[in-house]
Amino acid sequence: MPASRANPNRIKLHRSYTTTEVAACFGVHKNTVRNWCKRGLQPIDAIRPALFQGTTIREFLTKQNTGRKRPCSPGTLYCLRCRQPRPPALGMVEYVRITPSSGNLRALCECCEARTHRRVRQADIAQIMPGCEVQMAHGLPRLSGQAAPSLNCDSEKRG
Repeated sequence: MPASRANPNRIKLHRSYTTTEVAACFGVHKNTVRNWCKRGLQPIDAIRPALFQGTTIREFLTKQNTGRKRPCSPGTLYCLRCRQPRPPALGMVEYVRITPSSGNLRALCECCEARTHRRVRQADIAQIMPGCEVQMAHGLPRLSGQAAPSLNCDSEKRG
């Protein structure tokens, strides 16, 4: 698991951890934990080996994870290439229905022309994408819905 996705809930609150134990708990290298110390993770005291309180580790990782979030405002979709919420190119958005009540919005980023996505409920489309033209698209056909089966099938008996 990469350090950028360390789950703070893997730590027990009322336990002390060494650098090696923290690294083993999150599946990262012990140098990653040392880098966290440089970025603000405080040990219990200055004595070696460094010990960390579980509550301190959890607070640090929670703060680090919340600082990384980029919520999308109305009229924007998240672009993975730009790593920012961006408005759709030409104000055109496509809605692909996945379940009866929800689906995905797809569009092109106006800056880099990459595909952007956003999961929404169908009832919330007007609030999420105001002033944009939203086209309802049909989902991709499923393999089980094909009329003709595959021709290279050995399931038939030859007589």
